[in-house]
Amino acid sequence: MNVRRLQVMDVSHVQPAEQKTTNNEPARDHHAAAAIKLSPFDTMFLGLPPIQRLFIYHHHRAGGEEDLALARRLRDSLATTLAHFTPLAGKLTACSDSDLVIDCSPEAVRPGVRFVEAEYSGDMRRLARDVEHDTEAFLQLVPELDVRRLPAPVLAVQVTRSAGAGAVAVGVSIHHAVADGKSLWQFMRAWAATSRDGSQALLPTPTFDRADILRHPKAQPAAHQFARLLAPDMPTMSTLPEPDWTRQSRRTYLLPADQIQSLKRRISQAAAENQPPPTTFVAIASALWTSIARAGKSPDNQDATDEDDAYFLFPADCRRRLRPQPLDPAFFGNCVKFCYARATTGDLCRDDALARAAAAVGRAIREQVEEEDPLGDIDRWAETIQGIPRERLAQQGSSHRFMAYEVDFGWGEPSRVEIVSVFAETMVMLVGARDGAVQVSVALPRDRMDGFHATFVSQLSA
Repeated sequence: MNVRRLQVMDVSHVQPAEQKTTNNEPARDHHAAAAIKLSPFDTMFLGLPPIQRLFIYHHHRAGGEEDLALARRLRDSLATTLAHFTPLAGKLTACSDSDLVIDCSPEAVRPGVRFVEAEYSGDMRRLARDVEHDTEAFLQLVPELDVRRLPAPVLAVQVTRSAGAGAVAVGVSIHHAVADGKSLWQFMRAWAATSRDGSQALLPTPTFDRADILRHPKAQPAAHQFARLLAPDMPTMSTLPEPDWTRQSRRTYLLPADQIQSLKRRISQAAAENQPPPTTFVAIASALWTSIARAGKSPDNQDATDEDDAYFLFPADCRRRLRPQPLDPAFFGNCVKFCYARATTGDLCRDDALARAAAAVGRAIREQVEEEDPLGDIDRWAETIQGIPRERLAQQGSSHRFMAYEVDFGWGEPSRVEIVSVFAETMVMLVGARDGAVQVSVALPRDRMDGFHATFVSQLSA
């Protein structure tokens, strides 16, 4: 285990900047109510640890005044951005045994978002290059966010400068009951644009109102159900334990656009006659799921028989799919439904396994979010997910549609972006990369990573 290489230099708090009208009078915030009631899309994430994202940049570092200017620039641009994203400076609070809100009152917004400045004595540029994760180092570069008791902070930020070669890391932790990956990406784009250009004029104004979701007849009962199930001892929160990262291996793969197209063609050639052509997500999910299944049936791991079911759990964005009308594209919050694909382990290990996996994933999307009301079965979500055997489940998070490498604070694009928070023993994360590529980060038990790697690389290069 590595020694701690991080030294915290300063901890401060950033409050939303006061907006001014043309008469130089304080402007009223029209974007967020004093208390924002959580929807069931929010409350179903109460038991998860925060989302943690890490952005590493090559950055010329002269020390002294330049370091102070860098921190001041990020603090000032964060304050300006929080004026539009005020709930991120608030607190997650319980107003009854089963109703939770984001408290945006002046009292809750004080003292503001925790802003940590630190220095890292290790080689940050090596962290940005290595395929194998230095998980302990990554964890040091994102801020802690205590979500175990209400009222709980919503956001924390950490800016870390390297002591040696010029690099800087921006780490963000956000409460998962307040935002999903798409919303966090929305905030990061706004903050980066403010730091880089000094303006958010081209960015859509975020909206926080959950009323369109809460009007669904099943929404309020489901929100209360999730709150009682995941936080029975409120204000103490029963957060799920994170997997032991010392027993995991984590690696990152970059799939170029031409490799993805080749994978899609091979799936189409092996697919049944009436099977739709795979999307980018379906193709990558199929390669991941089959590789994980085969790693579980290696000579050293005979946990599953060919007849056993295997499951692939993934989030589907419901913003455009809600009925009777979709959400505003600028909606900020959670709006994803967990879908699951099912196949036998034997099917995932056959010669035509990719096509079979693609058919199962595509069918899950059609049946669970496209053909039906996404909220129609919400009263069964918890029971369904809890009924899936953990040892046969592979989970995917984030999305290849998140263009994480476009988060430019004024130093150019990041050299590495990682999602540090991993909520399960077997989990994969996707983000969009440059030139149509997709970055895939994989976390597996250590004894399965080599088997996964061999199969995954083989399927991509076939």
